[in-house]
Amino acid sequence: MDDLYRDYILEHYRRPHNFGVIESPDLRWEGANPLCGDRITMTLSVRDGHVADVEFTGRGCAISQASASLLTDEIRGKSLDDVARMTPDDVLDLLGIEISPARLKCALLPLDTLSHAMSEGATGTPAGSGVAAADDGPAGDA
Repeated sequence: MDDLYRDYILEHYRRPHNFGVIESPDLRWEGANPLCGDRITMTLSVRDGHVADVEFTGRGCAISQASASLLTDEIRGKSLDDVARMTPDDVLDLLGIEISPARLKCALLPLDTLSHAMSEGATGTPAGSGVAAADDGPAGDA
């Protein structure tokens, strides 16, 4: 069963969903894990309190990129309140495999980036930007 989930993660890594940039986003944030070099930038369009569109760009390990792909699939169309209530366990459930402590920061970087975008990345024009650094604890290989 783990092999099935590993293939699923590798597929999201090789062909990520929602990979790109929204030209005039309502929310934008760049998150990074300086210990391993993973980077994620999320851009969101919000309409009537819901995520109308979400895109991400980034580079890093299969876990961080697959997590971003799965997370963006999950939040599209949801209310901002529902998105704000997402927990690390929700993201780990999306991944579907046991994540070692060394890879936890990689798996949760997209959620951390999304949380910062929602709380600090509200923008007018041009899009605001910031960097969320997930730098406490071990990161493992990139």
